[in-house]
This record gives sequence, structure tokens and C-alpha cells, in this order.
Amino acid sequence: MKVSEALSRISRRDLFKLTGQFGLSSTLFAAGTLGGAVSVASLAKAAESTYNKRFAKEAKHTLKLGAAGFNPRNLLIERAGVLEFARDLEERTEGEIRVEFIGDNQICGQLNCVEKAQLGIVDMYAASTQNSAGGAPYLNVLDYAYMFPSRASQYYFLYSPESQRILRDPFEKRHGLKFLFSHAELRGIQLGLQAQEKPTVTKLEELFGTKNRVTGTQLGRIAMQLLNLNPVPVAWEETLDGLKQGLIDGAETWASAVAYANMSPVVSQSVDLKFFCGTEHTAMSAKVFDGLEPHLQDAVMEAAYLTQVHVQAANEAALVNTVGYSDPQLPDTIFAQNDVRVAFLADDQIKMAEEMCSPEYNPEPWAQWRERLNNWSGGIDTYTDIYNVAREIPADMKAENVEPRRWWRSA
Repeated sequence: MKVSEALSRISRRDLFKLTGQFGLSSTLFAAGTLGGAVSVASLAKAAESTYNKRFAKEAKHTLKLGAAGFNPRNLLIERAGVLEFARDLEERTEGEIRVEFIGDNQICGQLNCVEKAQLGIVDMYAASTQNSAGGAPYLNVLDYAYMFPSRASQYYFLYSPESQRILRDPFEKRHGLKFLFSHAELRGIQLGLQAQEKPTVTKLEELFGTKNRVTGTQLGRIAMQLLNLNPVPVAWEETLDGLKQGLIDGAETWASAVAYANMSPVVSQSVDLKFFCGTEHTAMSAKVFDGLEPHLQDAVMEAAYLTQVHVQAANEAALVNTVGYSDPQLPDTIFAQNDVRVAFLADDQIKMAEEMCSPEYNPEPWAQWRERLNNWSGGIDTYTDIYNVAREIPADMKAENVEPRRWWRSA
């Protein structure tokens, strides 16, 4: 039984009572274990059992995990792995570490989870790297246009020891945060209902002049300006209303984000522009990590690795089976139910976009930020090094076929 299916059969009032009695984390972890018919009684019994197991002995460390807009239902749409990580870390450490999961923007949102981790309000957080780039600008390093040709190349980089050198170590040194794992998609333009009666986009020029929401990433704005996509900074929480009211023509984000944020009813076309990263990552305060005993530090890394493997497989499946990010679409997917068409652009259109906006073909607009990121990294040529790693695998490799590696080990 999926967590989302289990919880959808329980009233909000009863669920509130259970979380009040056993805690949110115990109730959520329990819901994921249920099979068959679900009732208040069966969930209560499972939650009690989970609670008793989790609190059988006193934890050495209780860590708060702030998960932006995530809840158990949408974590079954975009498979960011946050609950799996928390559950595995508790089991792996036999209760020495207890994770207090706080989602649904209750303690932090997409734009400020990173800052709350830096301030010690939460110990770990989950949010997109692009939204977090406002508080941790080094995360812009992932957002050079067309640096990653595919989702497979994104996963390959995240598993690579080179990601430790280019991404994780400078991020930790500069911002005091430890990058643990991430989901991987590439961003496109999600057109609002004004495009509902229009033919499915096939040419890049059909997007020129549209006004589109942009995240907190500075590099993403450069790409959008070069593609004549008129970036408008709109908070993630306000994007749905902006599309609904027609204040913007579209939004740059990725497919499963549209689905999990209940944005599908106000999106008509999901254009697969794949022009820069959409990475929903989980990170941890380096100070908190360093304060753990060595065997618990090892457990955090192994739990992060296991979750990265889970996310890689689960999100690839969910894109087709749950979101409907395919052509043709499966009938019961979120996109199919809401008449969201997927516009997969031909290779020549993607190449045209790449030549318009990527540092490879148009280096000047990127020069200032590239120099800044290179300086923050300690002298690494960030764009070139990531670009090269991303092309160490065949261009047509499927994301689910990328071999997992423990990135913190050199061998």
C-alpha cells in the first residue's frame, strides 16, 4: 500500500488525532508499511507499533528534517526520497539517531529551508537546489545551461567522486552544509491554460516572448533571458496562482514538480526544453554531521547512498507511471487526467536552444558568474569539469541504467 493511498482513506480529523498521539514521523512511517484495506484502527495499531519501536530506547541524537512543501502524498509523485532516508537512518542506527520529519512548509519553505539549516533551526532539509541558491549561491554551479544532456548524466555526476570535489566539498566549505542526495530532472517550460487551444509546441520560437516564472537561481535567469523567455521571479508557493490568473504565460520547472504541487489543472503543455537542472536535494548541517560519532557519520552516508539508489529508480518509474511524462501517456496518470500534453522537442530544436544560451556557444553572459563560482570552488573550472563528467556515459543511456557508486570514496 502506498503511503498516499493509505492516508487518503483516513479523514483529516482522525489523522490529526493519530499524529497528536504518536507523532507525525511515526504515523507517516507506519502508513508506508500498510497493505490491504486501511482503516483508522489499522493505522493506529501500526503507528503505535512504529512509535514503540522508534522509542524503545533513548536516542543519542534527534535530528529535525524540514521538508519544504513535501507531504507523504506528493512524495509518492516526485520521488525525492526524504521519508525513505529518515526511515533507513533510524533503522540503520538502531534508534541512536531519531529523525523528526516536518514537511508541508510547517518549519521551512522552498526559499528558506537552506537558511534555517544554516541557523540551526533544522538539522537537515529538503528543497530544490535552485530555490536554495538564494541562501547558498554555490548551488548555482549545477545550473549552467545544457551542461547536463540527460537525467542519466545528472545521476552519473551525483554518484561520481568528481561531485565530491566540484560540488560537495566547496558547498560544505562555503555554506556549512553537507549535500547528501538528490532527485534529478531537467527543467522545461510549463505553459498555462492560454496554450490549451493552441497546437502542441514543436518549435523553440513558439516560446519566444512568453513571460515565465523563474526560481532563485541566478544562472537559470541568464539562460531564460538568452532564450527570450522573460524570467519573472515568482515564489514557488505563488506560482500556481500566477498561472491560474494568467499573470504569467508559464513557469520553468520540471514535470513531477507540476504534478506534486497540484499544478496540473492550470498547465496545458509541459515543454521538454531540458535546459538546466531540476534537483530536489536533501542536505545536512555540516556542524551537526561533524558532531556525530564516526559510526553514525558512516550511517548517514550509507543511508544517503541507499536513498540515492532508491530515488534514481523510483522517480524514473513515477515519471511514466504516475506523472504521465511520456508520449503516449498512460491513461490514469496525473497529466492524462488533467489534459496536460507533453511537448518533446526534436533534437534540432534542443540544439538551437543550446547554441543560443549555453556557455559552450555563448560564453560571455556567463563569464561573471563562472569566475565567481570558480573562485568559490578554490580554482576549479566548474563548468568545464562538470560538462566533461556528464559526457563520460553514452548520450542515449537510460537514467535507470546508471551504475550507483559511493561518491565519497575515491575508488
